[in-house]
Amino acid sequence: MYQKKIPIELNCGLDLAKEVLSGKWKFHLLYFISEGIKRPSELQRKIPGATRRVLNVQLNELEGYGLVTKKVHAELPLKVEYSLTAFGNSIIPVITALGKWGDDHKDELRQMIDIVVARKLRVTSLEFLEPGVDVRREAAVPSAARSKTHQPHQHC
Repeated sequence: MYQKKIPIELNCGLDLAKEVLSGKWKFHLLYFISEGIKRPSELQRKIPGATRRVLNVQLNELEGYGLVTKKVHAELPLKVEYSLTAFGNSIIPVITALGKWGDDHKDELRQMIDIVVARKLRVTSLEFLEPGVDVRREAAVPSAARSKTHQPHQHC
């Protein structure tokens, strides 16, 4: 069985919240379930960038932490539905506020993300260079170009 090399620190509320809520799609899952999207296939359609396996792993973790409940209907084909517990519902105002903050600052955030990605590309390209290799790489896609193709969901 896998064991983390660095022990989990659970000394304060931020540590506890991070441990329970960390995961690329957990905020999205909680938000969409709160909006009435209950079935795994519906969640998959709302989060097309996530694989079914990753969504299942994160839904199981959320269930294990008591944020969502899973109801399996005894019918064929098997029907599974997720819903928020009262505990899970208590995090929705925080997720909504975080989404609003992201919406309110989206231009600044995209610009900062572009800068960080461009720095990472330069560092990565220089780390693995052999002598004499030309390093003329373009920086990250400008946020203006990305915003044309990026179609965010409401509050995600």
